Order: sequence, then C-alpha cells, then structure tokens
Amino acid sequence: MAKVVGILGGMGPAATVDLFQQIVSLTPARRDQDHLPILIHNDPTIPDRTAAILHGGTDPLPQMIEGVHRLERMGAQLIAMPCNTAHYYWGALQAQCQVPILHMIRETAQAIVAHWPGLRRIGVLATSGTLQCHLYQDALAAVGLTALVPDREAVAAIMDAVYQIKAGILEGEPVHLLRSVGAGLVAAGAEVLILGCTEIPLVLHDGDLPVPLLSSTRVLAQAVIREARASQEAVPAM
Repeated sequence: MAKVVGILGGMGPAATVDLFQQIVSLTPARRDQDHLPILIHNDPTIPDRTAAILHGGTDPLPQMIEGVHRLERMGAQLIAMPCNTAHYYWGALQAQCQVPILHMIRETAQAIVAHWPGLRRIGVLATSGTLQCHLYQDALAAVGLTALVPDREAVAAIMDAVYQIKAGILEGEPVHLLRSVGAGLVAAGAEVLILGCTEIPLVLHDGDLPVPLLSSTRVLAQAVIREARASQEAVPAM
C-alpha cells in the first residue's frame, strides 16, 4: 500500500496546486484507486521566507512546524514542501517531525546528474533568499556540478517576476523578466536551467529558452511518487 503523502503548502497556493497536479499527472494510474492518498495543509499566512531570512522579517518556522504536526496527526507518512526558499529551514523542521520530509533542492541536484550526466554548468533561477543562502550552490557542488547564478540586478528582476506571479499575473512582464534572466545565464554558459522557485514553472516552460528547463516542482512530484510507491512499479521518466 502506498504511503500517505502530506503537502505543507501555501508557499504559495498556486505552487501547491501545481505540485498536486504534477503528482496526479505523473502517477501511473488507470483508476482512482491507483492514485496516492494526499493530505494538503495550505497555509498562505506562513510569513514570507525571503523576508525572514534576509531582512529580519517574521520567522516562518513556528507555523511551518505547526503545519507538519497537523499533517502528522492526520496520518501523513511522508511530507513534501513545494517552496525552495523554505528549505533553508529543512533541518530545523525535520528535527521536529517524526516522518521524512523530502528535500526538494537535493532531489533537483540529483535529477540533473541522473538525466544529464555529461552536463556540468547549471543555471539557477531562484529567489534572493534561496541564492544568498547558497541552497542550490551547495547542493549542486555536492554532486560535482557548478552553479551559475544571476547577478544582483537579475535577482531583483526574478523577485519582481515571482511576486507578480504570486499576484496572479501569469503572462507579460513576469515571463519577459524570467526569460531575460534565463537568457543571460545561457549566454554565460549554463547547459540546463533549474526553475528553483515553485512560482517560476507556472510561467516558464520547455522551449522558452534554448536549453532544457528543469522544474523543481516536477522533480519533487517525482520524488513523492517514488517514495510513496517505493515497492510498486517504476515512476515514469521525466
């Protein structure tokens, strides 16, 4: 029997929906009963992670801990957190949780190695909080890859785009901003681009830039299916 999956969501809500949709679409299923049991705790009042990390804003960790505890009480046996920046708190959160919390960023780094074993220079589109904490830089270095990250001006453009996407703007300026930053990373030598903020895959898709785009949300969905169905048939390739 598959494990019960808990999603610690709300960071943001649209990204949470995207993860759920990815899990459903990627699960090998011929009938309702073949899908995974999933519990979603969608708490959009969790304080902004980047503001807390970089600017001394309200600490989101207490609400995140409350969320995983609620999921545990509801029967979750495995937890996924569709917010890259929130993984700054992964260690503290896992220490308070009795069930495993998947590490989206490590999973994404490992997916690069598995799917593009000959590539070494990896561009990262992510929030200022994720980048300044070196979450992707360290994860990629751990598997022998080099992270190419945007400069300060480009990071500001990413943040502008992300907050527009959170506000429901899914075309026009945010798409242009992200394509421009991505093109700059490709020009600097990036062979693959990680969409390392869960809002970004809502507006950027394969074909938008001349190198492959790897959605961290899709990687997390693959990891959820793999771990929840560990004794069952293989998960479809990416």
